[in-house]
Amino acid sequence: MDDISNSKASREAELTVTGLSCASCVGRAERALAAVEGITDPQVNLATGRATMRLQSPASLRSASEALSKAGYPAAPSVTSLRVDGMNCASCVGRVERALTALDGVERAEVNLATGTATVSHFGLTPDALADAVSGTGYDARPDHGQDAGHMHHDDEAGDLRRAFLTAAALTLPVFIAEMGGHVIPGFHEALLSLIPMRMLWMLEFALTAIILAGPGRIFYRHGAPALLRGAPEMNSLVVLGATAAFLYSTVTTFAPALLPDSARHVYFESAAVIVTLILLGRWLEARAKGEASQAIRRLMYLTPDTAFVERNGETVELAVEKIVPGDIIRLRPGERVAVDGEVLEGTGSVDESMLTGEPLPAEKAAGDPLTGGTVNGNAALRYRVTATGSETRLASIVRLVEQAQAGKLPVQALVDRITMVFVPIVIALSVMAFAAWMIFAPEPALAGAVVAAISVLIIACPCAMGLAVPVSILVGTGRGAQLGILFRRGDALQRLAEASSVAFDKTGTLTEGKPAVTAIETAGLDRNEALRLAAGVEAGSSHPLAHAIMAAAAQAGVDTPQASGSEAMPGQGAMARIDGKQVLIGNEAALRNAGITPEPDLARRAADSAHEAQTPVHLAVDGRHQALFLIADQIRPESRDAVQSLRDLGLRTALISGDVQAAADAVGDSLCIDEAIGGATPESKLSRLEQSGKGTVFVGDGINDAPVLAGADTGIAMGTGTDIAIEAAEVVLMRADPGAVPTAIRLSRAVMRNIRQNLFWAFAYNALLIPVAMGVLVPFGGPQLSPMLAAAAMAMSSVFVVTNALRLRRFS
Repeated sequence: MDDISNSKASREAELTVTGLSCASCVGRAERALAAVEGITDPQVNLATGRATMRLQSPASLRSASEALSKAGYPAAPSVTSLRVDGMNCASCVGRVERALTALDGVERAEVNLATGTATVSHFGLTPDALADAVSGTGYDARPDHGQDAGHMHHDDEAGDLRRAFLTAAALTLPVFIAEMGGHVIPGFHEALLSLIPMRMLWMLEFALTAIILAGPGRIFYRHGAPALLRGAPEMNSLVVLGATAAFLYSTVTTFAPALLPDSARHVYFESAAVIVTLILLGRWLEARAKGEASQAIRRLMYLTPDTAFVERNGETVELAVEKIVPGDIIRLRPGERVAVDGEVLEGTGSVDESMLTGEPLPAEKAAGDPLTGGTVNGNAALRYRVTATGSETRLASIVRLVEQAQAGKLPVQALVDRITMVFVPIVIALSVMAFAAWMIFAPEPALAGAVVAAISVLIIACPCAMGLAVPVSILVGTGRGAQLGILFRRGDALQRLAEASSVAFDKTGTLTEGKPAVTAIETAGLDRNEALRLAAGVEAGSSHPLAHAIMAAAAQAGVDTPQASGSEAMPGQGAMARIDGKQVLIGNEAALRNAGITPEPDLARRAADSAHEAQTPVHLAVDGRHQALFLIADQIRPESRDAVQSLRDLGLRTALISGDVQAAADAVGDSLCIDEAIGGATPESKLSRLEQSGKGTVFVGDGINDAPVLAGADTGIAMGTGTDIAIEAAEVVLMRADPGAVPTAIRLSRAVMRNIRQNLFWAFAYNALLIPVAMGVLVPFGGPQLSPMLAAAAMAMSSVFVVTNALRLRRFS
């Protein structure tokens, strides 16, 4: 972790330097740092890739990073996650982000209201220094070390808010009944006053309301009051102003009525109490909903069992998963969950991998096949060797990817951020305007109406809904994607994928199986199985892919492989051997020609036709006679045709860009009804071909050669069965080898963006419509004046509506 000392005598800083490969690089990097004003004694370590230096001021650190970049050895920023408590609205988010980006050394800060986290990319700052900067703005912040801390946070918060709400509700009920009961039950108010004098009743209401504000309502004052004093008001500040104004006005009426005219002597203790109670209810429901929003990733985290049966010192013992290390041998009983990643050593059976891939059908496993922690074993006992544990497992990497996507921001969020920066100050100004307008234009008694209008404006405004509109949809959408085997590595990929106009596929391993297989066998005077038997005898032991295809076809047909003798390889042509006393040759047309064998006309004609179908012909001759033809091709995946049709139904243009010959690309493209098939493309030319399609391009691939185009496309989608390089270059990863997941990912991204638009419309329309109502614009036309209690209920429900609407994405299918 990059670190900077706070010592006054000297400030030492460390940076991670990339691109170092030799001692000359070290010298150039050190000279670049030494030339920066304010930096002394720079030392670069080639082995660790670290640069240490002394700073005259923290501001020099940014200059050091820029100098290293210009020298060709850019500093790699550290990424720190912070848990931030006390954020309630978009204004809070903006304030925390500004506090972090103001620090020298912070490159980027992204704060997520839905998850209560801040992700900071920085140079030379400790996590504690970042947390202190946030705490200085009035929010509780701490480094987030635990993977599950963020997901437990909403449960803890919901529990605290539930207790606060129930306490406030119990104390509010008698205040509310005392003031509002007369509106429901005729004669109630008179009967109550016959038992308790009005002044005494007001004193009791004062005492109960004061307890509510000082107890359950303290949460608003703890964050809102300091923000007001700093001149940076936020959501809590509005609640503080509204509830305090109602309470203080009522207190003056109760204890110093002479300060007010007779017509203005009203109490609003019930408004102050109900405001706090209803907003606590909204916060509790909101926290519960946000907890439900993160359930998808939480369920993934808790899939692995706590223990496993491990072979140690000649016996099988039950060990905690934390004590298992790579190389251990684990015995997996039927029906058990796989504890950690591994490779099957003994046994065959099926494993349910739906939690990873979204694929309902179990995967068949045999010796040599991989197992993933968290998946469920079928009815067979398996024995496997551990290959990864802890944070190195596939499940842990999935959790990290989803968390990174959930913490990201979409481009649409920028508009929301600009508005919310000034939203709360504008609301306070509107509240003052409402008060002044009532005092100037309203008939007597104007003071009471003016106070009610000012309080209602403060309470009904809801920047919470605006702040939650985007991140909570990302939270639920990416979680649902993980359940379906679709991982969004970055949140902004959701928006770009939703705007896609064309989808291009690689061929081999993406639309096809990625390995050759026998697709047809033609014979002339020879039994089909006998042809397979003789071909397998010659090919036994060969490492050629076509030989593997023939051996696999023989095994599938249940044909025994005969013993061959006198085997002879013909490089570039085929092979021959003696089997059962017969001379057997297998190879291409050149092999037949060089052996002086005349091709059988029907078989030769079929071989010529196969070239247009992207199939490779392999000929079989027995004792100088051409008797069989094997057609071998990289078969199209069964799901590919439906995937392409689904994309066309979504209004997207499809393309195939392959490094294979044009004939092979055309054959696959025609078979799948793809709009355009391009063959003979190099890794470099694939990207240029894709760019010709314009904006909104998506590329789907799986190989190392696909990495440049995956990174260069507007959105890159990698098959999870592909290479690590391809996966690292893509923004979206499909956990199963199924191109049908591509249209699913696009539909999901469109559903998320549609959900975000609904949330934003509600959040902005709610404030635009109800704030004027709270100011009293309906009153001159005979309409009602909005009560602060109704304003509190509306505000509380607006945030709950946004979160609940986002939760509908959990039902996406």
